This record gives sequence, C-alpha cells and structure tokens, in this order.
Amino acid sequence: MRRTIFEEDHQDFRDSVRAFLLKEAVPHTERWEANGLVDREFWTKAAAQGMVVFSAPEEHGGAGLSDFRFNAVIDEQVALTGAVGDNFNLTNDIAAPYFLDLTTPEQQARWLPELTSGAKIPAIAMSEPGAGSDLRGIAATAVPQGDHYLLTGSKTFVTNGIQADLIIVAAYVRDGQSTNGMGLFVVESDMEGFSRGRKLSKVGRRAQDTSELFFEDVPVPAENVLGEPGRGLGYLMLNLPQERLSMAVVAVATAERALEITLDYVRNRNAFGRPIGSFQANRFALAELAAEIKVARVFVDGCLGAHLTGELSADDAAAAKLWTTELQVRVADRCLQLHGGYGYMDEYEISRIWRDSRVTRIYGGTSEIMKEIIGRSLEI
Repeated sequence: MRRTIFEEDHQDFRDSVRAFLLKEAVPHTERWEANGLVDREFWTKAAAQGMVVFSAPEEHGGAGLSDFRFNAVIDEQVALTGAVGDNFNLTNDIAAPYFLDLTTPEQQARWLPELTSGAKIPAIAMSEPGAGSDLRGIAATAVPQGDHYLLTGSKTFVTNGIQADLIIVAAYVRDGQSTNGMGLFVVESDMEGFSRGRKLSKVGRRAQDTSELFFEDVPVPAENVLGEPGRGLGYLMLNLPQERLSMAVVAVATAERALEITLDYVRNRNAFGRPIGSFQANRFALAELAAEIKVARVFVDGCLGAHLTGELSADDAAAAKLWTTELQVRVADRCLQLHGGYGYMDEYEISRIWRDSRVTRIYGGTSEIMKEIIGRSLEI
C-alpha cells in the first residue's frame, strides 16, 4: 500500500538514512549491546549527516526542518534496519522540542550548536524511584537562592543517563514551606552536586544506557531554567502527544521488521518435509499479524498528518501508543514462537526484538494510563 503521507524529499532522506544506518550502526549491534551504550563516535557521525536535532535553525547548525515526517523516517529506519539504541527517538522527538520551544535566544546560542553537532548528548530526567507515570508525585525540589536554584532529588530510568551532558530535570519549585509549581531545569554534567548512579541492567534495550541520577544541592543558574518556573508540568503535558506518536511510529516499524524476518525464516525452515510457513495454522497466524500491522500503519500515518497541522489530540496520541505497542508485543511474541527454539537464542534478531518490545507498554505512560486518557475523552 502506497503511503501518501510522505513526499519525494522524505523518500530521498529515507534512502540516505537507511544507507548510513546499515553502514555505521547495524555492524556494531553486538558490541553496543555488550557495552550497554551506543558509541559517541557514532553520534557525531550521525550529526555530521544532519540526523541530529535537524529541526534547529540553520544558524545553530540545524536544517530548520520542523516537518515531523523527517523524524518519523529516522525512527522507522532504525527499526527496519535492525539497528539498536533509542538516541534518535529521545533526542530528536522528545528532548529537542524543549530546547527549541522553551529557550531564550541566549540559551539557544549556548546549547543548540553543541546538540546539532553531537558534541553534547541530552537526556530528560522525570521518573523517580517513587514516581513513574504520575509526574505529580515527584519529590525533587528546586529552592530559589538569588540568581540560582538549589536542586535536590534523585531520578531513575533516565535514557542516555550515563553519557548525557545536558539533562532536563523536572522538580517542584519550593520557596520556604510553599510549592510554586513544577519547573524544568537544565543541569550540565560538570555542575557541583550532580552524580550518576549505576547503569541499570535491563531485560531488553541493552544497547541503550539507562541510569540513576542524583542531585545534591546542585546550583542551577537561573539562566538554565526552561520557560517559566512553575509551569513545567504544563510544558511536559504539551509535548506528550508528539512523544507518544513517536513511540507509535517506532512500534509499527518494529512490528514490520519482526514480521519481515519471520517470513524469511518460515519460508526456509522445513518441518515434515515442507516449509513451516506453508502450514495453514502458521500461514493464518502470519496473515492476521500482517493485516493488523497494515491497519495500524494507516492509523499512525493519519496521526502523523494530524500532527503536521497541529490537530493531533492527546487521546488520539494515547490510542496510537496503546494500540501499536500492544501490537508490537503480540507480533514479537508470535514471531518468536514461529522461530521455535532458535527464537530464544540471542544470536537471532527476533529474540532481541522480543526483549526490547516489552518495555514499550510501560514507558511514555503505561497502557493502563493510555486507557485512562482515552476513557476520559469518551465523557463517561
């Protein structure tokens, strides 16, 4: 089925991105997984190719491309080539809007050139040991002290946490006994009082560094506050539809990749004298997965179109994230089953897809939270 959401420029970009990933990312999969992170050298190469924070203005090293379809192209190709790591998704789709939409001209001049060049890696620290999907439950605080804030607290499950240079930290602004809303503070890795905890050992997504971060009276200058102090929660809510759309884009492409490699396997793996894909039960199972993926693709492309015109609603983004991540997990599990015992071996890509898929129903808001958002929109 032809995807009408994309144009010729996107196709040219897709070809370029795919060629780059096949050369510079895919061959390093095993090493990156073993090391628990993606090389910084790769990141600077990707930046040189114009693949990092390209939505930034040209004077700061970007291409001024605010068309989210280019983001989607990269997200899809990471999945479709079998590359690993969440750097593009986190940086371009989730972190970049904060550095572009909430920054002053001075902040942009200070941070954007280093982000677009890949010299500095961003992260967003929201989740805490006692607060995940419920951002209102965070305990981190920022106390105003004249020209700076003293930031105190701990964060966990921070993607890019081990390598990050610029970390957006959500914390409540606390003046005396009163709380003046939530703020977003950019902590630079060399600031006094900032420290990194352990690199977290995860079931999947092993090539992506994820860590704990600690802030002990970190003096964050007032010029490192994003937007207005106290409006942080609103800023976070504003960006969530794009974040969830991004996750849906990745989920569908990952499901497509799982189906692709499984079709190749069942065509060539024989049992009882014929390819296992020729058995009706297997053929029907694959047909169902193919149909569901096609339907999901159409819905996500529709959400992409709505996002381009500023019409993507929070409940539609939640529906996209809910449906596609649940589908991704189902597809990965069924495809692993069709690989038999080999599917459980680490050297088969389907085992990594299966491991990596499970967390998608959790991060960015759990499936249960997505259902709550959709349910509220039904006015029942």
